Amino acid sequence: MNKHEGFKAIRSLDYVILVCDDLAKMKAFYQGLFEFQVDEDFPERMVFFRVGTLFLGLRTRGRGYDGPSVPSLSASIQISFRVPPADVDLAYDRLVEGGVDVIEPPTNQDWPHRTLFFRDPENNVIEVFADIHPSETMAEPSGVHQVVD
Repeated sequence: MNKHEGFKAIRSLDYVILVCDDLAKMKAFYQGLFEFQVDEDFPERMVFFRVGTLFLGLRTRGRGYDGPSVPSLSASIQISFRVPPADVDLAYDRLVEGGVDVIEPPTNQDWPHRTLFFRDPENNVIEVFADIHPSETMAEPSGVHQVVD
């Protein structure tokens, strides 16, 4: 077998699909909050947003293998979006203004990331994060970002 056949040939992740109970609500959330542009829309079935080089798809639950809806406050997936460091706090401000429930406000973690966590309407965990300089992390997360040139 050629070394580039089958799974060894994978070179990228092209799209992620979130299975939804309420497609219209999820579409409005991702389009409104993130201002993602719709790339393809199949009304009442599926919608795709382009996010950088990846597609984020939302699909109506209904295929036999989809399983039941996720219980309230139980995440089925976590997706993460990378932004520049100052934009973590700007994203937080936008969430607060929009009345979105934040799980964890902007925090410098013990690894070189500044993070923000919240949920979408179907309880998937969304992380907005930025790479930060290792000198900005501490044994205890500071919750304060310092710009390092």
